[in-house]
Formats: sequence, structure tokens, C-alpha cells
Amino acid sequence: MADFFKFESDINLINEFLGNRAFLNVENSVVLDAANYSLKNGGKRIRPLLTLYFSELSGGDKQAALKLGCALEMIHTYSLIHDDLPCMDNDDMRRGKPSCHIAFGEANALLAGDALLTEAFFLASQSGISPVNANLAVKFLSEFSGARGMVLGQERDLQFESVIPSLDDIKKMYSLKTCALLKCACVLGCLTAESVDYERINKACEYAENLGLAFQITDDILDVTSDSKTLGKPVGSDEKNNKPTFVKLYGLEKSKILVNELTEKAISILNSFNKKCDKLTDLTLALASRKF
Repeated sequence: MADFFKFESDINLINEFLGNRAFLNVENSVVLDAANYSLKNGGKRIRPLLTLYFSELSGGDKQAALKLGCALEMIHTYSLIHDDLPCMDNDDMRRGKPSCHIAFGEANALLAGDALLTEAFFLASQSGISPVNANLAVKFLSEFSGARGMVLGQERDLQFESVIPSLDDIKKMYSLKTCALLKCACVLGCLTAESVDYERINKACEYAENLGLAFQITDDILDVTSDSKTLGKPVGSDEKNNKPTFVKLYGLEKSKILVNELTEKAISILNSFNKKCDKLTDLTLALASRKF
């Protein structure tokens, strides 16, 4: 986590908020224990960080950003629980610990994911932003995480295990599977401002598209160059599941060049905003050079 040390106070804030979510402790429930287990199992907390930092960039309300960012983190966590299931990627380890379905059983893991997904919208409803902005927040949460976004990307990911996609197909799949939630994080941050600035939202989405592609290509690289201890999850999963990746298409060196190009583009977009947020630039660079 050395590269992320400068974000430690914000990550601690996010973890503290998630740790205090009352729904995880409402009654004696194996399903809620499973949800709690996965939600509190570390992670870089990239999505709520992006929400906080775009809120700062937009002059928005920090507490609202924290709630909205953590709502999105619940959706991200649910997606990881389901992604690890035997019917999906069939991974037994997540962030250095047994995957949710290994620790609690497949049925409980499935329900834990469902609980996190629905709780996310409950939390988002408590953000305190204006009714207009709140309506847009729910719209973007559902659009980017559902059948128009991440879920469709996951479907394409599974389809591509049995067919040979084109480069454009892979880019579109990554855009849906990975970039969609990152776009949502940035947009939610923008919506914590008093008024809706669609130019800022569009720029935020363009930034997140470049950031997300760089992030996913880095994942492809780490899957063949890292080890399970460093990553906290199995390596070689892409090869095992016959997944098409940028590394397969371009090789390691070209993939690394693409990460640098996409990162530079993302930073150039950040520099076009009227107000600077150094944390966003630092986070973008840290994600490009990460080892886990």
C-alpha cells in the first residue's frame, strides 16, 4: 500500500464509515456477516476516493460525497462477491483471504451480494443533496452498475471465454465492466455541488474512461507478472478462464505503453478543469504504477 500512503486519511475515513453501517449488525444473520466480511476486507477504495475528490473539485458537500461514494463501494463489493462465484470466475481468494463463497457458502455469498446492492440505494437516498441531484444520482448509480453498464460488461466478459472478440469488443467490454463504476464515482462527486454542471460531468466521464482502461490493462499485466501473495488473489486467472486481454493481443511492453498513454490523457483532462485537485492527479499516477 506504499503508493497509497498519501490517501491513508481518506481511506481511513471511508473504512470507518463503512464499518459503522448499521444494516450489517441489525440481527444475527449469516448473510449479513458475509456482507460485512467482504465489505470490510480492505481494498484500495478507489471509487469512494474518486467521489470525494470530484466533490472537492466541484465545491460539493463532503459528507454527501462520503455517503454516495460508500454506496458505490457497496455495489463494487457485491460485484466482487458474485464475480468470484464458481459460476463466474471461480476464484477462491480475494484480497488475501478466502472469497466470500468459500468462507460462507455459495448461497449466503449470493444473498450477501444482493444485500449490498440494495443497501447501496438505501444509503444513497440519505445523501442529503438536492432532490434534482439526488434523482440524477440514483439514475447514474443504476445506469452505470446495471444492465446498461457493469452487468452488461460482466456478461460480455463471460461470452468472450468461448468466442474470439475483436479489439473494439474488448475495449467496449472494459468500458462497461470497469470504466462504468469509475465514471459513476466521478459523476456522483460532481452531483454533491449545489447546481448540476453537465460540462464538468462529461469531462469527468472522459477522465474516468481513460483511467478505467489504464486500470484494467494494468490488471491484465499484473495477472501475468505478479504473484498471489502480492495481489491478494489468484494470478493466471485470465489464462485459466481463456479470457481475451490486452496482454494477449499486444504483449507486455505494448500494454505498458498503452497504460502510460491513457494515464497521460486522464491527467490532461484533469488539468483542463478550472479548479485543481492534486489528490486526483496523485491517485491517477498511483493507479498506473500499482503492484497490486
